[in-house]
Amino acid sequence: MAKIEVRDLSKRFGSVNAVDGVSFDVHPGRVTGFLGPNGAGKTTTLRMILGLARPTGGTATVEGRPYRALSEPLRTVGAVLERSGFHPGRRARDHLRAVARAARIPESRADETIEIVALQNAARRRVGQYSLGMRQRLALATALLGDPRILILDEPANGLDPQGIRWLRDFMRWFASQGRTVLVSSHVLAEMSQTADAVIVIARGRVVAEGQVDELVAGRGGAVEVRSPGAERLAAVLRARGFGVEPGGDNWLVVTGADTATVGDLALDERVAIHGLRERSASLEDVFFELTGEQSAPS
Repeated sequence: MAKIEVRDLSKRFGSVNAVDGVSFDVHPGRVTGFLGPNGAGKTTTLRMILGLARPTGGTATVEGRPYRALSEPLRTVGAVLERSGFHPGRRARDHLRAVARAARIPESRADETIEIVALQNAARRRVGQYSLGMRQRLALATALLGDPRILILDEPANGLDPQGIRWLRDFMRWFASQGRTVLVSSHVLAEMSQTADAVIVIARGRVVAEGQVDELVAGRGGAVEVRSPGAERLAAVLRARGFGVEPGGDNWLVVTGADTATVGDLALDERVAIHGLRERSASLEDVFFELTGEQSAPS
């Protein structure tokens, strides 16, 4: 089974616990997002899963074995880390053929992966002429050479334009739909909310939540947005009743702990005009900020 299992994984750099007792499972047949702020330990965890960093403690296995013990690693796991290096003077097709030869993979697979990532028109160009987004696609093509059962991607959307991001989303969904496994770290929360079936949220080196996206979001209450020319007065009334109130700009208020009926009734009782009233469901972004303690910019 194309499953990743991480148990009590830790990594210490001097006095810093970059990863502190992390445990989770990544299952086949779905896209699992690996989310966390900068410095949370995401990339270090991925590197330990791939055998590129030695854990201080704990274990990480792929299909029941450490990555270094896999007999054919490229046929089991394809990986794209944030820093993928290519020789700038080498042509993309030549790069892929060289990697295929080294891994005892038929060189014809190079052309297949070029087509999968839609680089046919640039396959004979030197990598030094590639944009960041094109290099990301080439890195993915390299990861796919062995037709792996598992993909591990670290910030794969970096440098992609909106069309490229949508293509990547569709690709990951297609890959997972074949019963394969995708573990992807990303800072693009809005994109992850559209792509991931499940997420693992890490902060300060520890897992703070994991589960299906819809279940995590449903477990958090939403908010009510209300617009009024008497916003300050309405805010004071709502706060006096114990509700959370934050300014939303242009006379909008974001109210937590209340529903639209309660807000509307209070406004009517206080004779405060309302020019807009709507419910706002919790989002993956809301859940992320709540769990990690990160703060969004003020409105």
